[in-house]
Amino acid sequence: MPKTSLNDLPNLIGKELGVSDWLLIDQNRINRFADCTEDHQFIHVDEERALKETPFGGTIAHGFLSLSLLSKLSYEIAIELENVKMGINYGFEKIRFVQPVPSGSKIRARFFLNNAIERKPNQWMLNYEITIEIQGQNKPAVIAEWLTIQIL
Repeated sequence: MPKTSLNDLPNLIGKELGVSDWLLIDQNRINRFADCTEDHQFIHVDEERALKETPFGGTIAHGFLSLSLLSKLSYEIAIELENVKMGINYGFEKIRFVQPVPSGSKIRARFFLNNAIERKPNQWMLNYEITIEIQGQNKPAVIAEWLTIQIL
C-alpha cells in the first residue's frame, strides 16, 4: 500500500488514487468461493445449465466474490498512513452489483478517496468510492463506498 503522511492526506481527498492491476475471475476461483460460502446456485457453478437457462451466456461470479476481492485489489492503491499500527475494515455505506462478472473475465478496482476523518486521536476513518470494472465492458460490476479505519 502506498504510504501517506497525515499532512498529505487532505490533498488526496476528492481525488482518484489509482487503478489496480487486472485479476482473472476463472471458474476455479468461482467454485472455491461457492464452496467457502456454501452458495452453489447453478448460475455460478453449473456451466452447462447456466449456458442454457440464463441470459449470461455461462456462469457468473458471485457478487460477494467480486466485493471480497477488494481486500486484494486495495493493496496496490489504497492509502496506508505513516506509522499505522493496524487497519480495520469498517464496512460499507453503499454497495451496488451493477453487472454480472462472467467466468473467465478480468476485473480491476478504481479507487477515489471521498473523505478522511479523525474519529478519535490517532484513529482515522477513510471513505473510498470504488468501482470494480470488467475488462472490455462499459458498465462496471460493482460500485461501492468502503469505510476503513487506520489506527496509528
